[in-house]
Amino acid sequence: MPAARYINQQYTAKSMAFPNIKHISECFIQPHTVSQESKQLFYLTPYELVMLSAHYIQKGLLFTKPPEANSPNFLGTLLAKLKYSLSLALVHFYPLAGRLVTKKEQDLHLYFVYVDCSNSPGAKFIHASLDMSISDILSPIDVPLLVRSLFDHDRAVNHDGHTTSLLTAQVTELVDGVFIGLSMNHCLGDGTSYWHFFNTWSAIFQAQENNVTLSKISNPPVLDRSEL
Repeated sequence: MPAARYINQQYTAKSMAFPNIKHISECFIQPHTVSQESKQLFYLTPYELVMLSAHYIQKGLLFTKPPEANSPNFLGTLLAKLKYSLSLALVHFYPLAGRLVTKKEQDLHLYFVYVDCSNSPGAKFIHASLDMSISDILSPIDVPLLVRSLFDHDRAVNHDGHTTSLLTAQVTELVDGVFIGLSMNHCLGDGTSYWHFFNTWSAIFQAQENNVTLSKISNPPVLDRSEL
């Protein structure tokens, strides 16, 4: 797809009348293969526990539609490739496919919070549509409030990851573009980690476009708690 334009989810614009976003479908994506490491409990560090009351990281990329978008199979093929490449990316970032669990010990003052990757439906993938153009989003001086609807977990805090996905990718089709909004639980990564995942997903997708399957990535995440 053409070069993306980056949008951060921050809003200062006043409420305006906009068409409603339409959620067409949603599903959950599991890692393509299950490693032995992903079967272990992934305990949060003290620094990560501090983030439980903070909000999810939510940023997105806005693409113009390529000429082949007029093909009736374009969107279906794009969604299938995004889902498959996401499942491959989650093999390396498997905690993002899990859910938070709080374990209470007999000592009333002792709790553990960890990610359970084995008892989770996976990361969420949403397909949506919106009857607006790219210029409707980019031309206002302030980011329209409607941009909130391009992301999942609006106003959610990281503690909500006990019952909601730790990662959601929402693909919204515009009149002349496609917006990919990614929401990540802030307990599992900072801004650098966020873009590390997004770039890895992109690299796997691009390799797929060239009929190459990336079984290894050049910069794998550090998930061994003993290395932190």
